[in-house]
Amino acid sequence: MNINRKKIIPLLSVPFLTLWDQLTKTAAQANLKGKADYPLFPGILEFSYLENTGAAFSSFLGKQGFLITLTSLVMIFLLIKYFRIPEGKRYLPMHVTLLLIVSGGIGNLIDRMINGYVIDFIYFVPINFPKFNVADCYVTIGMILLCYLCFFYYKDEELNFLFTFKAADSR
Repeated sequence: MNINRKKIIPLLSVPFLTLWDQLTKTAAQANLKGKADYPLFPGILEFSYLENTGAAFSSFLGKQGFLITLTSLVMIFLLIKYFRIPEGKRYLPMHVTLLLIVSGGIGNLIDRMINGYVIDFIYFVPINFPKFNVADCYVTIGMILLCYLCFFYYKDEELNFLFTFKAADSR
């Protein structure tokens, strides 16, 4: 595994993205907990406090030990894969994608470990979408990008680093 400055410097975005997520959750807790919903755009988007003891769409409710373990393992796996991404501008989108997913995963992991739940507060009214948070946005955007990159951007052989346990060659 080739660890160099070109990989470490972008990795420093993870604490900043995670901090932004944590700050928004702290603000939501301070300003929304026990209070009426706050319509940002009435009928479209509102802030509404929720303590989610589950995962996406409230799945695995109350299974904090399982979710902490699973999230930790996935974050470790993604960081290993991050360091195996080949060098070069062509792989910049993959670097960004994995860093977004890791940042979101760590943000929600912190909540689970400290609070025993994840603070959700963003509510998209028109489709009655479940409440979510900034970390969820990172993960969702990252996963959409990952799917796009895997299906439409990279050739199969360019993704070998994702599916093997051997480090990829630099390009």
